[in-house]
Amino acid sequence: MILVTGGTGFVGNHLVRHLAARGERLRLLVRPSSDLSTVRDYGAEVAVGDLLDIDSLLRAARGCSAVFHVAAEYSLWSRDPSRLYRSNVDGTRNMLRAARRAGVRRLVHTSSVGTICPPANGAPVTEMSPSTLAGMVGHYKRSKLLAERAAMDAAARGQDVVVVNPTAPIGERDFKPTPTGRIVLDFLRGRMPAYVDTGLNLVDVRDVARGHWLALTRGRSGHRYLLGSENISLRRMLSILAQLSGRPAPRLRIPHAAAWVAGAACEAWSRLLGQPPAVPMEGVRMARKRMYADCSKAQQELSYSPAPVEPALARAVAWFQGRPKP
Repeated sequence: MILVTGGTGFVGNHLVRHLAARGERLRLLVRPSSDLSTVRDYGAEVAVGDLLDIDSLLRAARGCSAVFHVAAEYSLWSRDPSRLYRSNVDGTRNMLRAARRAGVRRLVHTSSVGTICPPANGAPVTEMSPSTLAGMVGHYKRSKLLAERAAMDAAARGQDVVVVNPTAPIGERDFKPTPTGRIVLDFLRGRMPAYVDTGLNLVDVRDVARGHWLALTRGRSGHRYLLGSENISLRRMLSILAQLSGRPAPRLRIPHAAAWVAGAACEAWSRLLGQPPAVPMEGVRMARKRMYADCSKAQQELSYSPAPVEPALARAVAWFQGRPKP
């Protein structure tokens, strides 16, 4: 039996699909308010609980040989940043503790490439690149780094824990959507008149799901593995989206200073309305550096072999085009 947290989210949902296709017996930790329509077809047991309720985590983990801890609060803006730390840091510590007490053989913790500090020269990061709180932009990245440290600390104390660091997953079934999916959606809706000079590492979300399984079966405890695919500029990504959708790509490149002003104005307006900003400041600050990645370690140690990202972008475009507008 394998326990998955965050199975109704983007990466978690694809992981559940991957595990179910392998014939694994699954148990999903869900909150009482979770929408189970995306996971009801996989024959998984459902354990209702909360990451802040360790007793519910212990009940969910009992009888499981492995845990994939994918659940996280993923947001570049929040009216109450303390929620990020409770969900991402306290929730991870509780899940580690519950897995240990339940006798779970191995836990795979889903971290993020965002926990690694990108160099100023735009060189790709690796698992050995520095990870410091001072180098983290915003509360989301800080909370994810603290959660990753909790996982690594547990491994140092003897618990069998492997960490995976997905880059920017893309594909279908991005329900919320994630910030990367938001780029695709905004482009398709004509809400991206300009772009900034930045870059990221894109990866097919299906490869991220497979990478989780490889980390469970082949990873080394106490190690982290970057799960990515292609380093690509934002301009190139928008050009591919234009080819796939038939919509024109924005031609105007704006300086980061102008993006900063737009982000500040959007956040001020959002605080008044209590709604997420169209241009979150954390996203603007992140865009000042290219977030490229070198995934050689996962390729060598896990036999991780990611596919090109254009088919995943095509699936994302088709899926978002088929979704009703809010």
